Amino acid sequence: MTDSCKVLMIFPLFNASSFWNYKEACDLAGARYPAAPLGLITVAALLPKNWEIKLVNRNTELLTDDDFAWADMVMTGGMLPQRNDANRIIEMCRAADKPVVIGGPDVTSSPDLYSGANFQVLGEAEEIMDDFIAAWRSGAREGVFKAPMGKTDVTKSPLPRFDLLKLNHYLHVGIQFSRGCPFSCEFCDIIELYGRVPRTKTNEQVLAELDALYALGYRGHVDFVDDNLIGNKKALKKFLPELKRWQNEKAFPFEFSTEASVNLADDEDLLRGLAETNFFAVFVGIESPDTESLILMQKKQNTRRSLQESITKIHEAGIFVNAGFIVGFDSERGSIAAGMIECIEDTSIPVCMVGLLYALPTTQLTRRLLAEGRLFSGEDQTQSGDQCTAGLNFETKRPRSDILRDYRNILDSIYNPVAYFGRVRRLGRMLKRERTHRMIRGDLRSFVRLLFRIHRARPGAGKQFGRMLLDCALHNPKALPYVVMVSALYLHLGPFAQQVIGEIDREIEDIEQGRWQAPPVLLAAEPVLLSA
Repeated sequence: MTDSCKVLMIFPLFNASSFWNYKEACDLAGARYPAAPLGLITVAALLPKNWEIKLVNRNTELLTDDDFAWADMVMTGGMLPQRNDANRIIEMCRAADKPVVIGGPDVTSSPDLYSGANFQVLGEAEEIMDDFIAAWRSGAREGVFKAPMGKTDVTKSPLPRFDLLKLNHYLHVGIQFSRGCPFSCEFCDIIELYGRVPRTKTNEQVLAELDALYALGYRGHVDFVDDNLIGNKKALKKFLPELKRWQNEKAFPFEFSTEASVNLADDEDLLRGLAETNFFAVFVGIESPDTESLILMQKKQNTRRSLQESITKIHEAGIFVNAGFIVGFDSERGSIAAGMIECIEDTSIPVCMVGLLYALPTTQLTRRLLAEGRLFSGEDQTQSGDQCTAGLNFETKRPRSDILRDYRNILDSIYNPVAYFGRVRRLGRMLKRERTHRMIRGDLRSFVRLLFRIHRARPGAGKQFGRMLLDCALHNPKALPYVVMVSALYLHLGPFAQQVIGEIDREIEDIEQGRWQAPPVLLAAEPVLLSA
């Protein structure tokens, strides 16, 4: 056995029917896909230095026969919406007689659905890549390598191989400060995969990652992909002054986004620290305005506050909120559409990922539904999507058609152009940005393209966009670049909402006409193999 190896890393296609598939917004900026594959380039950094590595992202470029011919080994993997293509890649590798290694969160949750792969790397790769490499060097061509959950020392995580990326292909590039979340939401698989004790990298590690991106000439949007950036507030508060110093020394080359729990609003010092280091957006899981539902899903941190006041505090700190909402909880006693629409309007959050409740593998929700005999079996394990286009994989307490009707009415209301750009207008007045947006190459071109395309998204969108833009220019011009960013997403969200509504209407009709039959439920003794 020679020590050298040619590794072809393939990032699978995301399902096209996804809330997160902002192709139109990418096209405005001259990009090909929203986010770069951070997981694969982190794994690449764990491989021996003398191994050759080539990365192909199927969302941005073609995978060719020459790529396969070059490779000694293929590595792939990703999330649930990539399941279809990940299995296609496995089949291609088998046909080409190339050993294939698969990892990532979906294979970790559902390894049986990826049985065609030669190797499975389950859990966090830092713990087990040395074992895999040793096995490969010894001649092994099959195997399963499993890391203990939530035990990885992320201070030993390597500098990702950003040099493997074609940086101009992406709207933003991701880095990671921490893994894990301290909360225990019933439907969430993050705590099952990465634990409830957030583990943080050192300040020096994260700044080295920013240095690497800066040295490669990258400027603009960097996303902290943390499950909950404020999960370890103490560590974050020690990091932010160092990040502020770094940004000052480099003349603020980056703007940051992240994900955090809504209790971010409780800590004014932390909010100020994020604003001063140039965070401009945060994704928050609100899920439901109903207290009973929040208690059932074990998201009690959202019950101890006025959601409207909390979101307003974040907006007024200069950071705009994107949010997640879920329809279909057992606690819903009647129609919840009006209450959720009111919550979204009151909080002035333009971008809301409203989805149907879905029981993910390994979660507390799945275990409860299985014990209650309500969890559907996965008849077609190749299906994948997100909660907008797939969900309710269990027997619901409320009539299924009532839940679906609520869902479609919420989407129809909040993504109506008048409602959407009304929220953007109110956001534009609240967003108190200390720093102005640093123009980078392509920003002006993107804006001109948006002006020409916004009217195509939905009838009336162009008119509402123009009114909002004028209002922001008059009352808060520093917020203009950010309301334009949010408006650009409507090129995807407006038509996507209509597409989902069409699919939901067909399912409602099938139920009412007796054409929809519930899949069989799993018994508690059966393995949990779920499709989406």
